[in-house]
Amino acid sequence: DRKSGLNTLHRALGGTKKPGSSIVYKAFRGLMRVHSRRLPPPSENEDEYRRLLQRKEFQESSAETPFVFLTLDLPPPPLFQDEFEKNIIPQVPLIDLLAKFDGATQREYQTYNDSFMKRFELVELPPYMILCIKRFTKNSFFVEKNPTIVNFPLEIDMADYLSSDPAVRDRHPHTTYRLIANIVHDGKPEPGRGTYRTHNRHTGTGQWFELQDLHVIDLLPQMITLTESLIQFYELKVDDDDDE
Repeated sequence: DRKSGLNTLHRALGGTKKPGSSIVYKAFRGLMRVHSRRLPPPSENEDEYRRLLQRKEFQESSAETPFVFLTLDLPPPPLFQDEFEKNIIPQVPLIDLLAKFDGATQREYQTYNDSFMKRFELVELPPYMILCIKRFTKNSFFVEKNPTIVNFPLEIDMADYLSSDPAVRDRHPHTTYRLIANIVHDGKPEPGRGTYRTHNRHTGTGQWFELQDLHVIDLLPQMITLTESLIQFYELKVDDDDDE
């Protein structure tokens, strides 16, 4: 589990809940504002449902919470097959997945007893951004892998996902991130049937390399976007002249 792994490392390095208390928090900790509204039980009476929405317990509340990575949800893969009886591999732009954090997009989340509508916006950007693409889903019987290809650029601007609060905007003169590493999963999701490889950007030269076990090869940047990306690492650009 990515979250428990980072939190374990954070605590092992003497980290606490305070910002900057470990190298993990100094590098990856950001802050988001979560707007949440509890939904009333479904009702066939539309007027009654509207009245329930006006009650205090169903009003929207907001809270700020730290994060060390952002989880991106893939759309469900298609259930149909093409004429060659092979599964159609869909594609989705990264910007569509990041819309989850634009402060306006609402999504429903369910717990055992309740349902909530939530929307997210960022209020503090970290020096290094981790994006985790949620490819695996687990039920009582097996693990499924979503093969959707995510089309992503080598640089992303997170300005559209920052809160519109002027104070937040003033604290972020730089919002562009450069991709520096990409972790890929190939094959089946079952243990022992899949493999991992990484793409790493050499800071000094800008050259990309692919690493798998002890094998290292040069790689064209265009090839990175054709993979089933799982985890991405981005570095905040703070020098406008630092372009290749």
